[in-house]
This record gives sequence, structure tokens and C-alpha cells, in this order.
Amino acid sequence: MSRAAFILAGGRSRRMGRDKALLEIGGEPLAARVARIAAEAAGRAFLVAPAALYGRLGYPCLDERFPGSGPLSGLEAALRSGLAQWCLLLACDMPGIDAASLRSLIDAAETSACDAAVTVSAGGRPEPLCAVYHARLAPLAERRLLEGRLALHELLSSIRWIPFPAPHPAFAANINTPEEWAQWNH
Repeated sequence: MSRAAFILAGGRSRRMGRDKALLEIGGEPLAARVARIAAEAAGRAFLVAPAALYGRLGYPCLDERFPGSGPLSGLEAALRSGLAQWCLLLACDMPGIDAASLRSLIDAAETSACDAAVTVSAGGRPEPLCAVYHARLAPLAERRLLEGRLALHELLSSIRWIPFPAPHPAFAANINTPEEWAQWNH
């Protein structure tokens, strides 16, 4: 099975007030850290973001066909890229991920008869930006984008997916505000 990681960067970071992808943790931009860990798990990583802004982070960048349409646009770019059958999709602002758990998430997807494996928090909430999707979902993602149905949680209701219990509370946690960032980067 072919696998690769796709890290969504280039979002608006409205609540943070500055680009989350470029926040530094341990001297490394957050998006580069997520990509490095994801590449360790999946074998290779790509940033779904404009190369002009993020190419200097050292990972190949993919452009979106539907920029400004949120994470579903990034997922569609990953699925249609032809770079992998199984696409590990991660937000760029997840400092709690680890390679061993991501490998387990990918393995769960590959050994299932489903379209995806999605991390589920201890409270039972699916985290669609810490999940593995099969490339066969590309036409569905494109159709939903063209219809203006952009919510990833809504996409989950129309596909077959298995839950992957978060191995620890910080695993799929993301950083949205300066206060959340301060808790991670102390």
C-alpha cells in the first residue's frame, strides 16, 4: 500500500492573530515539525500550501484547486495528487502527535475495509484533521466542494470510517489561540 502524509498549512489563523504554521517550537516551525514526524510515520510528507510561503520549510508543497474553501480543499488536493493511496491528513498545528501513533493510525486504515480511519478524542469527538483517507474519495471530495458542502464532519457522515482512539489527550489537540500556544510553548 502506498502512503504519504499531507499537512494543511496556509490557513487564515484568525484566532491566533499570526500564521500558526510558522510558530516555532523547539526552534522549528510548527508545520515543519508536524511534517517531520508525519514523514517518519508515513515515509514522506507534503505541505498542502503555497510554495511561495512555505517552500522554505523543506517539504514539497501542493496547491489547492479550491483555495479559501477550508480543510476539505486541502484533503481534495491530497486525494487527487496521485502521490498515495492512503493519505494521512494533519493540521499544521498539532504539536502532540507522535510517529508511532500515526503509524498505528495508518495501519488501522490500511487493514480496514473502510474509506478512512479517524482519530476520536476521549470524549468521542471525531478529529477529521488527524485521519487517514483513501484516494478513492477524491471524486466525492471534489463534488462536495463544487456543491459548497465544505464541512469535513459532514463528509464523515457519508463515508465508511473506523474510529482510532486517541492514544493520549494531547495527540490530536490543535493550537488556535495565543493562550493555547502559551500552554504548549512554555
